[in-house]
Amino acid sequence: MRTSQPLLRTGLTAAAAAALPLTLMAGHASAGPGISVSTNGSTVSVTTSACTLINGSFGNASLLNSSQVNFSQGRQAALTGSSSLQSAGWSNVSPGTYTVVVVCSNGSTAGTQSVIVSPVSTPTISATASPSRGVMGGLGGAAKDYGTLTLVGGGALAGIGVLAAAWFLRRRSKPYRL
Repeated sequence: MRTSQPLLRTGLTAAAAAALPLTLMAGHASAGPGISVSTNGSTVSVTTSACTLINGSFGNASLLNSSQVNFSQGRQAALTGSSSLQSAGWSNVSPGTYTVVVVCSNGSTAGTQSVIVSPVSTPTISATASPSRGVMGGLGGAAKDYGTLTLVGGGALAGIGVLAAAWFLRRRSKPYRL
């Protein structure tokens, strides 16, 4: 009975370790044998290796929103590239859910996939941003010129403090002396 707990934990750990690569690969959307769709901000791109060059064209890709159902209704882009890899892309795509359809020049559909375009956030500059000239170590209050009189006065106060501390310690060690 006692050995079943470590074996169970080891089995669960091994299952989690085996599932981790699959989870990490799920972030990149791909469907079928030859279509891969990705987003980067407001840009959507599709790549495929399923189409062949016929009459100078690999085919077309279409970006359909939720109200469009036909390939010809969406934003179309011609596939470009080589015989081993073709791609198409759309820029300035507004946030939402879209369907990407790739139709090769021979009329066959290479694939269909849904993609979500997230709103693009604009970067903000916060007060905690690092300084452009690096760390200005040691400048502190010395960055402002206080003048000779202020510096002499501060030095005199520091000197008086040192003398007072020495007098106090000496008097404490020998109370009969001034």
